[in-house]
Amino acid sequence: MAKTIMTADDSASMRQMITFTLKQAGYDVIEAEDGQDALKKAETANIDMLITDLNMPNMNGLELIEAIRGKDKYKFIPIIMLTTESDAEKKKQGKNAGATGWLVKPFQPPQLISVIKKVLR
Repeated sequence: MAKTIMTADDSASMRQMITFTLKQAGYDVIEAEDGQDALKKAETANIDMLITDLNMPNMNGLELIEAIRGKDKYKFIPIIMLTTESDAEKKKQGKNAGATGWLVKPFQPPQLISVIKKVLR
């Protein structure tokens, strides 16, 4: 059975690009427009991994990670922050919130899939 990955990004074109990349690699994908949307969808779905942007309206990526980590069923899933931010302080905040890894946009599809395969078992 294919693993399900949720992607949270307020950019429709970025969500499409991530979804295309993941589906080509055989994953099921759930798209969310922002952190609030992702949290709501995570309530009823079963996701194996989360890929989230940092800067989003309504609920940013750090807030989303903390909220997801607060749920028993998602305490240990891999979470990748995929963002334009590359600042060391932001990365530290992501790690403290519970992010498993950090990728900077724009991403190369093989690089994204490689990171996923490393953290998603």
